[in-house]
Amino acid sequence: MPAIQEIIHRIEEGVWARWMKLVTAVLAVAAIAVWYDLRQFRNFGTAEAMESAQLARNLAQGEGFTTHCIRPLSLYLIEKQQGVGARLSRHPHPDIVTPPVYPLVLAGLMKVLPFHYDIGPGFARYQPEMIIAVFNQLLLCLVAFLTYLLARSLFDQGVAAVSAALVLGSELLWRFTASGLSTTLLLAVFTAVAGLLVRIEQGTRDEGRSAGWFATRGFSVAVLLALGALTRYSFGWLVIPVLGFCALYLGNRRALVCGVIAGAFLLAMAPWLARNYSVSGTLFGVAGYAIHQDTPPFPEARLERTMAPDLGKIELEDYFRKVAQSWAPIVSSELPKYGGNWVGAFFLVGLLLPFRNPAIGRLRSFTLACLATFALAQGLGHTHLSTDSPEINSENLLVITCPVGFMFGVAFFFILLDQVNFVFPELRRAAIIGFVAIMCLPLILILPRRGNPIAYPPYLPPWTQEASRFLETNELMMSDMPWAVGWYGDRNCVWAPVDARKGFYTINDEQKAISALYLTSLTLDGRLVSQVLHGEDWEWSRFAMDVMLRTNLPTGFPLLHARSGYLPEQLLLCDRPRWNERRAK
Repeated sequence: MPAIQEIIHRIEEGVWARWMKLVTAVLAVAAIAVWYDLRQFRNFGTAEAMESAQLARNLAQGEGFTTHCIRPLSLYLIEKQQGVGARLSRHPHPDIVTPPVYPLVLAGLMKVLPFHYDIGPGFARYQPEMIIAVFNQLLLCLVAFLTYLLARSLFDQGVAAVSAALVLGSELLWRFTASGLSTTLLLAVFTAVAGLLVRIEQGTRDEGRSAGWFATRGFSVAVLLALGALTRYSFGWLVIPVLGFCALYLGNRRALVCGVIAGAFLLAMAPWLARNYSVSGTLFGVAGYAIHQDTPPFPEARLERTMAPDLGKIELEDYFRKVAQSWAPIVSSELPKYGGNWVGAFFLVGLLLPFRNPAIGRLRSFTLACLATFALAQGLGHTHLSTDSPEINSENLLVITCPVGFMFGVAFFFILLDQVNFVFPELRRAAIIGFVAIMCLPLILILPRRGNPIAYPPYLPPWTQEASRFLETNELMMSDMPWAVGWYGDRNCVWAPVDARKGFYTINDEQKAISALYLTSLTLDGRLVSQVLHGEDWEWSRFAMDVMLRTNLPTGFPLLHARSGYLPEQLLLCDRPRWNERRAK
């Protein structure tokens, strides 16, 4: 009997209790992940996710930082820097769009795990995308763990546990894990940076800390900042609030830490920026032109689809107008739904509450500075990617700060809870469970439903792979979704230029012969009057309409053979009836 009582005591309150709670939490998260992947997983629905994945596959296959997704703008920049020797007919196209870290991580994953890229009959889910989603879900667990450690060091066990639970219960963050974007990795990097800054700030009140201790932590912060910036260039803006935090709060150690962070950050970034400059004559490649995109002279994706853009058309007031228009949804929608639930409201109201612990107040000021900095960067860097996928996109920078925001929102909730006199302790526990359940309600409500696993329109992986595989690996296709052709089809594909006639023949005659033209609902679903008939950037839609309704092709056009069965959803034109050749084989 004493032995049994001892075992019961250990399970309820002793050493085993902690392990029982941990095992229960792990099993619960695993169950949510399996259920979510079975019911809500969709194939990639954003261009940047497919670009990162196809670049990672090229790296894993030993092809270096070369891409199958080719923009007219990148053709122009590379030829301007390197001359005609860099044309597609002579060399693979180097990537000057995507930073290297996330593709390198995925490439390592592709080296270790069995990725199967061929799509068989009865397609429902693309196996490589499922593996990438599971990997990002493991990263989300890491984010929750880092949030727990940070909250426990500043508050208590209760705030830490609830903050981690809200990270794992955010429906928005689960959608990011399945999207294939690098956002989950950046969540982990940002949370780690916040934790290190707190340690450094607390170290200023410990007289026993040496200069080497501060330099080492500052170097770690710089490495994380560079890691984030080389995952997504816009994350590099974070160096401004980080240096501001160090300059304001580190006392006589401010010069040392700021110098180490700034110097190490620049040294870590320099090799990749030098590579970009040698390839394209720009430090950030095509990504550096994001500030010019979505301005009146270059609406939507027009700039990336232009061979030789005239940036002199953009006036200074166009940039201010762009930022103002981009901030409207941030203020009206993104901040009120901060993190995808209502805990953001607790965070915003809690800004009025002072904290006795200086580390907490200073971290909160840092978080606000990050939100302001990211809001400015998000406004200036707004492109067609945010329009194509308004919430789940690589330009959503505010979501990166949400784990720390969740922590402050939960802390404010616990402060309010302490003002209530509960008759029974169990009622307090019930109130906490109810709070977590309400905050996680968006995830709870979608789990029973079964979503469409295919992000169509416009993406239909089996058709894209079939259309791409009519070409050999050394041939070139033109399409309105080159990222999908590059990822699903593993073929070189150039984005259809805005100037259809001139752009097509410029690439076909000067860069490399185009063997196929593949147009999808991105082009064919345009509004008839305002876009197709009168839209300045819809020449390809008018071209497709001519082909479909009048079977009319421009004189001398080299692609005369249309694949039957694709219309009216898609249009595939080839230089010869390649499908007959495959059937004969």
